[in-house]
Amino acid sequence: MYFTDRGLEELAERRGEEQVTLAWLADQLQAFVDQHPDFEVPVERLATWLARGGADPDDEE
Repeated sequence: MYFTDRGLEELAERRGEEQVTLAWLADQLQAFVDQHPDFEVPVERLATWLARGGADPDDEE
């Protein structure tokens, strides 16, 4: 298991039964970037990837 997997596992264990909206997720990601601006690029890449249904953000449409 990679170090980053532990955070994903904790998320699933602690909040896995909850239902959230994509608007809520976007708000949470924005709050995270506001507190941790060094992560803006990877969070934006993740958000773009999610918005495009798993397509690579660097691929041109």
